[in-house]
Amino acid sequence: MNFEIPPEHYFGLTRTMSEPCLQEKFAPASICFGCGPANPKGLRIRSFVRGNETVAVWQPEPHHEAFPGMLNGGIIGALLDCHCNWTAALHLMQLNELDQPPCTVTADYTIKLLRPTPTDGAVELVARVVAASVDRATIEGTLSAGGIQRATCRGTFVAVTPGHPAYHRW
Repeated sequence: MNFEIPPEHYFGLTRTMSEPCLQEKFAPASICFGCGPANPKGLRIRSFVRGNETVAVWQPEPHHEAFPGMLNGGIIGALLDCHCNWTAALHLMQLNELDQPPCTVTADYTIKLLRPTPTDGAVELVARVVAASVDRATIEGTLSAGGIQRATCRGTFVAVTPGHPAYHRW
């Protein structure tokens, strides 16, 4: 998806949207529905580092709606799940001094839908680590639209080892 997203939605980042995001840099062949760059029918979110947070801007389309003009709650969940998972993977990579992020999976996550999310503009995702150990991280994230927080997420994301179906998916 190529969308013209207004610069005010870049969270003050000086990077351009053409720079590689975490997903493109570390998992270009991923087919994950939410964040896989290689899934032409997926959401294809693009997460970037901003200080101690990750941020993303994503533009909904009409087929992402629950009803005219409002984003589907399942899509909101997928956006926050994938974005928070990448936040955890990056943190665990840095914590363990790895060259690549470990393959991480969602152990649990809770989404709170605070208010309807309109689809007439971009949504903004922000996530940060709130707790971590050597193989897992707890992440809190938010989804905003129109400058208003619309949903929150808190989840635990775990690095998997050989034998797990997600191991080496990146």
